[in-house]
Amino acid sequence: MNHNPSPHAPAQAQKHLQAGMQAIKARQWPNAVRSLSQAAHLAPADTLVWMQLARVHVQSGEPELALPAAQRAYALEPRNALACLLLTECFTQQHRYAEAAEVFASLAADVARDRDFLVAHAVTLLFADRAAESIPLFLRALSMKMDDAPTHYRMGLAFKRMNRENEAAICFRTAIALDKEGEVRAQTLPLLLMASRQACDWQHLEEDTAALLRCIDEAPARIVANIEPFALLAVPAGAQRQRRLGEVYLHERVGNAVPLPRPGARPPGRIRVGYLSNDLYSHATSQLIAELLERRDTGRFEVFLYCHSKHDGSDIQRRIRAASDHYVDVTPMTHTAIAQRMRADAIDIAIDLKGYTQGTRFTLLAERPAAVQVSFLGYPGTTGAKFLDYVIGDPVVTPLDHAAHFSERIAQMPASYQPNDSRRPLPPSPGRAAVGLPDDAVVMCCFNQSYKLSPAMLDLWSRILSDAPRAVLWMLSWNAHGQRNLLQELQKRGIPPSRVFFSPRLPPDEHIARLRCADLFLDTWPCNAHTTASEALWAGVPVLTVPGETFASRVAASLVSACGLPQLACADDDAYVRQAITLANDGPALRALKEHLDDHRLQLPLFDIAAYAESYHRLLERMFERHRAGLPPEHLAAEPAPAALR
Repeated sequence: MNHNPSPHAPAQAQKHLQAGMQAIKARQWPNAVRSLSQAAHLAPADTLVWMQLARVHVQSGEPELALPAAQRAYALEPRNALACLLLTECFTQQHRYAEAAEVFASLAADVARDRDFLVAHAVTLLFADRAAESIPLFLRALSMKMDDAPTHYRMGLAFKRMNRENEAAICFRTAIALDKEGEVRAQTLPLLLMASRQACDWQHLEEDTAALLRCIDEAPARIVANIEPFALLAVPAGAQRQRRLGEVYLHERVGNAVPLPRPGARPPGRIRVGYLSNDLYSHATSQLIAELLERRDTGRFEVFLYCHSKHDGSDIQRRIRAASDHYVDVTPMTHTAIAQRMRADAIDIAIDLKGYTQGTRFTLLAERPAAVQVSFLGYPGTTGAKFLDYVIGDPVVTPLDHAAHFSERIAQMPASYQPNDSRRPLPPSPGRAAVGLPDDAVVMCCFNQSYKLSPAMLDLWSRILSDAPRAVLWMLSWNAHGQRNLLQELQKRGIPPSRVFFSPRLPPDEHIARLRCADLFLDTWPCNAHTTASEALWAGVPVLTVPGETFASRVAASLVSACGLPQLACADDDAYVRQAITLANDGPALRALKEHLDDHRLQLPLFDIAAYAESYHRLLERMFERHRAGLPPEHLAAEPAPAALR
């Protein structure tokens, strides 16, 4: 951008503009805003003045204040590509991607666009859920510089958003090959691994996994900090490496965050609990937490939802919104603005429901808006965050002797950490013929996403199927490449395609109905079925698993234990295979497990939401009582379930 004073501004405006430019160089943002505002008042038709004023607000983290100035600049010069780009930046910093995309589209087609402009436009479309439209723009940008690693990486993200995992993997591998500095490589390796695993293309699985772990262990912190911690959940990385990656990742991003000033005296009244999430719509998190929020104890707690979810108008979204005292849409707000709003609301306990999952904004809690800050439900592992005091778990998923794996203090629920919705529908089975399954088979299913599968899991399943001749395997078809590759991999292990069945994804109610056609759910590790497992148990399908050392690898063991079936958490791979074969060949034993789930469904601790809600509220009170007593956070072992509710 040209920083020379505009010749069109009056002399006095020129003086203020020059002063504003000097203040910008000195990073004296308030002085810059004052001078440039004066210049804009004196020269309201000067595009440069408005652009500079907008830029100052953007650089000082105030995109909402930058927006009017950027709109004025673009209105003055609607063919100015830089003014267009600045206006879109104001929108994207407020997460208003659809509006930013409209601004990009408004620039006349004959105005020249450089590579950076094309990439910015493409990325905006990607975040506006218009990934398919971004691909031609990425390709145009690459035609100007074919060896640009970041653009290949971003195009891979677009293909991934379109569930075209094979094309995504090609883009990611190209970005890695072109990267000279290492930052793009670190950022891309986990995505390459994820895309390859989603497509069940395991040709380079071992070498890609080794490269990722080597990067985490050996690369400088500034490089390692480009790796999203979520990438390690399905990788045999170990709990300590997960913690270390989270700590490095956050240190590079919020290590210098300044906590908000200490609050004054707490206002009297109920404990104020604020939930932060963008999954408060038709999403697994909402399906799990809806009734817990509905059962909030309004005499003890005042509940705030700080939501940046999409608005899908679903029944579950309406339930979630109704199950709070205050619903705050924070979508367009900056991290700091959200933290300040939480502080102004005098939140006592802030509960993040996201961790490192897509769309997270949990790093705003580094500004310490609440007295007690908690990780719950959304992310199955430690965040590595010093600013989170507790992680809610249970004796199985987070045993206290695993405390070294967590940066947070462990706060245990008495049964499972996972809440469930007793109002979740339980439709009748459609019958096996309706879903294409044989009536006389033992149906072993796994509806986990395909990135959780591995050659080692297929080795175990093939052993089971070989010794259980009446058994068939039933899975979801996540993508065409994955389905084709899984059939080929199973065939290599002696399992013909005739014993493997795939079904499409369905809405939750229809999925639970068809689940009732299954006999046994075969879990995966190191990343288990989570909501998928509790759906199976709700439908009366036993889940067989092997717990490991990480949170994500112990979830299914927690769930089956909370259903009174701890024997389904096997000691090791061989025990898993033996148990599956035994159940497949012993009809009465398998029926007994299914009948146990069906006959006692609402009395099982996993689905007894009344007992869960009381234990959960008591756990929150224990956290806050420590704070109010001036005590630091400490591990909170599970208390027995309330006697009246046991």
